[in-house]
Amino acid sequence: MADKGMKDKIDVIVIGAGPAGYVGAIRCAQLGLNTVCIDDWRNDAGKPALGGTCLNVGCIPSKALLESSALYERSRGEFAQHGLKIPQVELDLGAMMARKRKIVETLNQGVSGLLKANGVSLICGRGRLLANHHVEVLGDDGEVTQTLEAENVILATGSRSTDLSVAPRDGKYIVDSTGALSFDAVPKRLGVIGAGVIGLELGSVWRRLGSEVTLIEAQEEFLFMADRQIAKEGLRYFTKQGLDIRLGARVVGSRVEGEEVVLHYQDADGKDHEMRFDRLIVAVGREPNSGEVLGVDAGVSLGARGMVIVDDTCRTNIPGVYAVGDLVRGPMLAHKGSEEGVMVAEVIAGHHGQVDYGAIPSVMYTDPEIAWVGRNEEELKGLGIDYNVGSFAFAANGRALAHGDTRGMIKVLADAKTDRVLGVHMIGPDCSELIAQAVLVMQYQGSSEDIALTMFAHPSLSESLHEAALDVAGVAIHKVGRKRR
Repeated sequence: MADKGMKDKIDVIVIGAGPAGYVGAIRCAQLGLNTVCIDDWRNDAGKPALGGTCLNVGCIPSKALLESSALYERSRGEFAQHGLKIPQVELDLGAMMARKRKIVETLNQGVSGLLKANGVSLICGRGRLLANHHVEVLGDDGEVTQTLEAENVILATGSRSTDLSVAPRDGKYIVDSTGALSFDAVPKRLGVIGAGVIGLELGSVWRRLGSEVTLIEAQEEFLFMADRQIAKEGLRYFTKQGLDIRLGARVVGSRVEGEEVVLHYQDADGKDHEMRFDRLIVAVGREPNSGEVLGVDAGVSLGARGMVIVDDTCRTNIPGVYAVGDLVRGPMLAHKGSEEGVMVAEVIAGHHGQVDYGAIPSVMYTDPEIAWVGRNEEELKGLGIDYNVGSFAFAANGRALAHGDTRGMIKVLADAKTDRVLGVHMIGPDCSELIAQAVLVMQYQGSSEDIALTMFAHPSLSESLHEAALDVAGVAIHKVGRKRR
């Protein structure tokens, strides 16, 4: 495991093998740096399970369940429209969970194989940074098993679910997102505190499988971080599906009574309400795992909520110590952490490293999917930036019609003077894939005209991005009532 190369000088120690850590470690090794990666995640069998929260109890297992639950729901209602008549569809939750575990295990092994193939030495244990670039490794019993020293240290220990004092988790009736991925039965009544990305995705999974789902959200504005028009569309679709979304609702208490959870909340008018659920998911955000990774003499500066303070290239206040991913500012997204890991590796190796924080895609894997990159209209108005808007509905897209899903739209925002694309926002089918086209345009500092002059395959969902870009200039071809030049 870690014996090979331990006698040699260590160039980089990476603490954490999630998307930010293992990617950073691999890139360091590719650049010729002697690299050690320390990680303590284990699966139910007690074996190392690399990939962090994202792979083990986050992005990957949730998407596996979203896919399975979507197929289950479609087979019970939509397949008949395609001429496919299925007399009876039965849910085998055990098989669905087994498929999820198999996908996770396959990717665990894949990460392990990548580290080995690139010459990264792996140490199983919990890493803790001390002064002078020393890192101690703690075993399962909390005892120090060894102490290492490196020229550089990358902190990549990710984040954890935020606890809620008025709804303390018990691991059975009140759970976090991890527990919500492993229910052994479909709850009849499911409550979710938090109607953000995690809450909506998990709520969608269990609603499709038969739960009556209620989401309790303290914010009075639905998906406040998204474009208002897109968020409004999303709320309409999710409500129509049967998700009971209660905005401006502040949870004030909860208790487990028998085999149900009794939850109390106050609405926007201050009125008290009581609801009863079979299970309750707490999905109110995440906090950085900075506490356990820093020894008392580490000297690394922390900000609000334990966030590690870094500069534009993820340097901390301690020379040679870096922090990436969910530990630092910016959205807690796996792909953002991975790119930071690559950037830091490049910087350590003496090359130029950079992450364009203005072109980070955000995706919600709900139905329909929601995705965006760049600024939305509300942000542009707040900054006083003059812009033009183009949009196109999937209802007029041939591939969407053939696919059987014409919900949603794509919106392109471009600078009124330079025509440079400032943001792209979409809701509809396969937006998690379509958003990459917009990210590329923004990465290259492209204009809406660049998109408009690009040839798109027909029929394809991508044509909706093309039409939205054409609409910025008022020349959309397949849009009735378009602006005229």
